[in-house]
Amino acid sequence: MLFLIRMFLLLILIVGVTLFGFIFCLLILRSKNRVYYLGKVFARVAPLFGLTVEGRVSPEAKEVPQAVYIGNHQNNFDLFTLAAVVPEGVVTVGKSSLRWVPFFGALYWASGNILINRDNRKKAIATIDQVVRSMKSTGLSILMFPEGSRSRGRGWLPFKRGAFHAAVQAGVPIIPIVCSNTHEQVKVNRWHNGKVIVSVLPPIDTTGLHETDVVHLMKQCETLMHETKQKLDDELQQNPHHSLSQ
Repeated sequence: MLFLIRMFLLLILIVGVTLFGFIFCLLILRSKNRVYYLGKVFARVAPLFGLTVEGRVSPEAKEVPQAVYIGNHQNNFDLFTLAAVVPEGVVTVGKSSLRWVPFFGALYWASGNILINRDNRKKAIATIDQVVRSMKSTGLSILMFPEGSRSRGRGWLPFKRGAFHAAVQAGVPIIPIVCSNTHEQVKVNRWHNGKVIVSVLPPIDTTGLHETDVVHLMKQCETLMHETKQKLDDELQQNPHHSLSQ
């Protein structure tokens, strides 16, 4: 019964948020905060799945006017967990196939996010160059998933270089966003599905870096994010109060 109730509410939510969100985005088309406003809505959906989300934002990250944010990409629930810490003035960079996702694709486009063809390397590089030009002209930050695809419990996927090239070219810091493990955490027919921690780390300066430094920068961020996720997972496991309801 709980499964049916949640699926019914989710269907209503998807249709409602897409319809009104699309209209809202068109009305504030010149706003830099379309993704931020929608993020506030999606963050409120987490309790529908029995999730408690704690967002932790480093004070240093709050002071950065523009950055390239990078996050770990686990599954579809990222939409509701990472949304808890989405800052103002940011758009995401996603794969072009997202435009064909029913309902969500139209909203993703209307909210100002950037679609990139990752299957074509030349086009992807050209798009990154375009993203950098857009960042410089608009002052917008971007959020990318360097793994390129949802890990779906396969562990960390190898990082791709696009986000790090963008940060170096734009001359802005990188700010990692790390979410604790959510693989197989949500059971739709269970009331309580535990706690998730999303941590926004201090910015990593890219001042003075060149294209030849991109690989080292990528490895540095990858290691830091791995270590942070492990700490978050360990913290949740050591606190019985935060464990999943059985």
